[in-house]
Amino acid sequence: MNKNRKYLVTAALPYANNFIHIGHIAGAYLPPDIFVRYKRLIGEDVIFISGSDEHGTAIEMASITEKISPREIIDRYHFANQKAFKDLGINFDIYSRTSNKIHHETAQEFFLNIFNKNILIEKTEKQLFSEKENRFLADRFVTGTCPVCGYEEARGDECPNCGSNLSPLELINPRSKITGDIPLVKESTHFYFPLGDFQNDLSDWLNGKKGWKQNVINYCKGWLKAGLRDRAISRDLDWGVKIPLKGYDGKVIYVWFEAPIGYISATKELFIERNEPEKWKDYWQNKDTKLIHFIGKDNIVFHSIIFPAMLMAHGDYILPDNVPANEFMNIGGEKLSKSKGNGILVKDITEKFSPDVIRYTLSSNFPETKDSEFTWKDLQVKNNSELAGILGNFVNRTVVFAKNKFDNKIPDLNKLSPADEVIFNYFKSQSGKLDELYDSFRFREALHNTMDCARAANKYFNDNEPWKSVKTDPEKCGSVIRVCLELCHSIAILINPFLPFTSEKILRILNVTDKDLKWQNIGKTVLVTGNSLGENMILFPQIEDSEIQKLEQQLEDGESVKSAPTHKALPQGIITVEDFKKVSLKVARVIECVPVPKSKKLLKLKLKIGDSEKQIVSGISEYYKPDELIGKLIVVVNNLVPSKLMGVDSDGMLLAAKLNGELRIVTIDGDIETGADVN
Repeated sequence: MNKNRKYLVTAALPYANNFIHIGHIAGAYLPPDIFVRYKRLIGEDVIFISGSDEHGTAIEMASITEKISPREIIDRYHFANQKAFKDLGINFDIYSRTSNKIHHETAQEFFLNIFNKNILIEKTEKQLFSEKENRFLADRFVTGTCPVCGYEEARGDECPNCGSNLSPLELINPRSKITGDIPLVKESTHFYFPLGDFQNDLSDWLNGKKGWKQNVINYCKGWLKAGLRDRAISRDLDWGVKIPLKGYDGKVIYVWFEAPIGYISATKELFIERNEPEKWKDYWQNKDTKLIHFIGKDNIVFHSIIFPAMLMAHGDYILPDNVPANEFMNIGGEKLSKSKGNGILVKDITEKFSPDVIRYTLSSNFPETKDSEFTWKDLQVKNNSELAGILGNFVNRTVVFAKNKFDNKIPDLNKLSPADEVIFNYFKSQSGKLDELYDSFRFREALHNTMDCARAANKYFNDNEPWKSVKTDPEKCGSVIRVCLELCHSIAILINPFLPFTSEKILRILNVTDKDLKWQNIGKTVLVTGNSLGENMILFPQIEDSEIQKLEQQLEDGESVKSAPTHKALPQGIITVEDFKKVSLKVARVIECVPVPKSKKLLKLKLKIGDSEKQIVSGISEYYKPDELIGKLIVVVNNLVPSKLMGVDSDGMLLAAKLNGELRIVTIDGDIETGADVN
């Protein structure tokens, strides 16, 4: 162990606009808690940072909609989520808030640092302005018709119907989401961060990383291949961190830029509370510190590309050592989502089940390399068959035997038998394997190996048959039970990262403190002969079928989540062959292509489909010039309801793929007749 090495572990800052659900826990909060607990067991210097992300349009919009202050919105969710984390045993050193004064000051200092280095770019651009409200309208404050699919309730940043990324100016017939009035187009000046200037440095830095998850590396490579572009870092909003420059009233630092600075401001706040106001620098400005960001995959770009680029631009901070992002946890075949409201909330599930049962079930199904699935039935099986049947069974049978046959005292340990040596050595060897698994963020495998120790302990108990030797050789029986009690203590250490509440219970049963709860004590004798045991308890009561059936029925009825019923209907997003047959996909040849007047994005295409001709309108002009498309064979949806886009008739939709902001039309390779079916 490097005595100078420190670990700075962060968990993604949850947005304070809703309650935390178990998908968040599995993705970004339970893994770092497990990692931090392990690191502390081996004696490492580690601090664990998180807090609420409390700025942005969603919160300001919620305050306008509910007619309450943004502070009331963020207080509601900050304190509720803080309690949810605590109830699950996720113990941050600090759970801060980006609305705190220290964060505003830190974010403004960071902004000024790169502003004074002339890194930022100032651009004047056109934006929508509401005369009625006397304010510029940020993307989420605008609604209108999507220029791609014609959906009339598209947002200023995205169309929920076709998924296209949009800007407010691209919307057809835009209107204020607040008042419904039609906005004007005015000019506004904003700051941009030149992300592309850091592309080479980011590529070199990422190429030098070892031990990163492949999903993170692949995601970063996709962004780098597409080319990094300037990103706006200011917005016209009332709620947020103010731009610390004269002449920029009514502008705030864009939340994507200031939120990750919250990791820094929270660390400052932590050490101010500890009366060591300068000690935060030992973590953020120390080359021996390993900065590790635990996140979900939807935050990869911010923690693996954008925030590192910001840190490079500033110059005074260390860069992330690893970003072990997880995939998504699903329920009923659908991704858990705050925005969709289809999540099992932590505040609800902790009222039904003990935190360690929840932690164990989620840990055994971590979406470490691919999406995983949560089911109530799996939680029941994990509790009844594994936690109760293996771990709880071993502790209970050992303690009950000691209470009944050895006067509730810890028996003496005579000379170790070969079997005793084998079991202790097995525990020690397993602890060594676990070291590697924790350091490579393979927590699912670590949990399995940990439970293997409980399985081995049960086997030792059975093989040595103390119920027989207590009659024929009480001294040998005492040694066997003493070994089992020592194994209980070792198990309390081993399970502590995953099951901290159970670990504490086992210590109370053994009537010992946590002073010996150290990784190096696994497989060793630490108990004192003759000491009395504490009160025994059932660690994992059985979960009855009726309870699970009730929860499954609630899921089917949409009471717990909004996903589709798991038995009566298909999960959302899944279709049958009959559903697919309803879509008529045809091969079409582009015979004419011209821009749509007064539109920056739309092209009008005349198509040949078999013996007929058809006209469609598509928002692809920023990716293709009209003459590039003439003669191409493309795939179109031929039976779509006709629509009008910018007053132009559109009788279909072409197929295209979009990745990292780049769009490509699906074309047909080779010679094939137009009108051919695509299936």
